[in-house]
Amino acid sequence: MLSTADIIAFVPTKDSAKSRAFYEGVLGLRFVSDDGFALVFNANGIMIRVARAQQQFTPVQYTILGWNVKEIETVAARLEEHGVHCERYGFFQQDDLGIWTAPNGDKVAWFKDPDGNTLSISEHREWKK
Repeated sequence: MLSTADIIAFVPTKDSAKSRAFYEGVLGLRFVSDDGFALVFNANGIMIRVARAQQQFTPVQYTILGWNVKEIETVAARLEEHGVHCERYGFFQQDDLGIWTAPNGDKVAWFKDPDGNTLSISEHREWKK
């Protein structure tokens, strides 16, 4: 039923000004609009709504938004250049950039947005669109 419908991603924010600076200025997403409820970004044809949280929220401890990238090492290094540091976790081995390589060869690195939401970049070897 929904297999051909477009996905819309939602991310909560407490501070829309900081979020806009991060998602547009640091991550390079194209800002589309501010409809009063959310900042709307275009991420390669996918709508991301960075929604103003009406109440305080506590960011969850798992990934809520991620990007499948080519050459994850290059992307992680560019994030570092923009002041975005990948998270370090003590329960598995990560390289100097914070990238973890799964047993099947997939690679993942996690980072936080200004609200503490966990985002990720990943490189999946066998993913086909």
